[in-house]
Amino acid sequence: MTKHPFRLLLYVEWVLLGIALLSTLSFVIPNSRHHLVSHPPLFNLGAILGIVALGIMGLKLPFNSNKIIKVVYITVGLGLSWLVALLVGRGERVFPALLLIVVIRACLLFPWRGRIFVAVVAYFSFFSIQIMSLMRFNPLGIGLTRPLPRFLRRLPPEELQRVLFSFAFNSALLFAFVLAFVLLLVGAVLAEHDSRNKLVTAHRRLRDYALQIENQAILQERNRIAREIHDSVGHYLTAQSIQLENTALFLMQEPEKADNHLAKARKLGKEALENIRASVATLRKNPLQERSLETILERLITDFKLNTDITITSKFELVNPLATEVTTAFYRIVQEAFTNITKHSNATIVELDLQETAVKIQLSIKDNGCGFNPTENTTGFGLQGMQERTEALNGNFMVISEYGKGCQIVVNIPLSLNDDSSPQPL
Repeated sequence: MTKHPFRLLLYVEWVLLGIALLSTLSFVIPNSRHHLVSHPPLFNLGAILGIVALGIMGLKLPFNSNKIIKVVYITVGLGLSWLVALLVGRGERVFPALLLIVVIRACLLFPWRGRIFVAVVAYFSFFSIQIMSLMRFNPLGIGLTRPLPRFLRRLPPEELQRVLFSFAFNSALLFAFVLAFVLLLVGAVLAEHDSRNKLVTAHRRLRDYALQIENQAILQERNRIAREIHDSVGHYLTAQSIQLENTALFLMQEPEKADNHLAKARKLGKEALENIRASVATLRKNPLQERSLETILERLITDFKLNTDITITSKFELVNPLATEVTTAFYRIVQEAFTNITKHSNATIVELDLQETAVKIQLSIKDNGCGFNPTENTTGFGLQGMQERTEALNGNFMVISEYGKGCQIVVNIPLSLNDDSSPQPL
């Protein structure tokens, strides 16, 4: 058994139970107009206890139980409803409220097919009470309908029968509409509850996925930094250590060679320091600082010229301001391309072209370096990172290169992606 998960529906059940209980008490209290003094006290007490038992059953529902237990649970609810209606008499007041309670609980326990079946059973139960009342059928010796008013008793028998059948038909039709409304209402509440649970689950999964992506990005960045340190700083420190050992070896016998090796060690130390500064500079979280792409690229080009002997020409043809994620992607791609050119290309000339067309924004970075075979370059993070940034914006990334013919990187990003409302990529 599980506690009731829908407080609103539980409160509705309590209201219906209150209506049924008040109706029952109104029949039990002696009143000369009701002619109910002859009801056995045990019948009255049994009807009240039946309503109380039905209310207690609603506090915990068998959500996690098997189908048989659920069927037994609903059957007991229908049985208690019938028992109360037969014990108290005049069930047209008490019976509908109790049947609606059973239908609401069936909606919580069964899928649509089971809900409709229980609703049909409830409707035929109500209809049966109406027929029994018209036929003056009293199973326990207690009238199932109220005494007729005087003006109805004065009608001819045929006219009275027609009025009673018309009243029973209208009551049955009204109860059918009420059942349909309850089915749709509870179905809407359950659908909204399921949608909310699915939304919470999806949000939780999305948060977990975001954490996994963040951890993966951190791990990849650590690997990249470790490779940078190993390939650059480690190389310089290893070479410097060799030069210092040579300095110590020739210091006593050949001071001139020792000085030469010492000078080389100093040079290597300076180059290692410059490399570390350059690596730290690339780790800035927000290098753009709300500046335009042209401004930040010009600054990057200036730094590139100061740190290398490579000649660079640039051309920018942008009509509209770019979205933050597009600007960030282009900046990181150019930054990584300059790093690769400095380390690997042995180039003397670099051409950078950034232009906007009617449907796309195109970036081209071309050098006259040694070139390489793109299909063989599978170990570095540089080209892979540039490609991932481009594909994240539904763009196209191309590398055109051959040995001895330089390298050209071409990036095309659709102009439709230039939307400032999009989130900034990693």
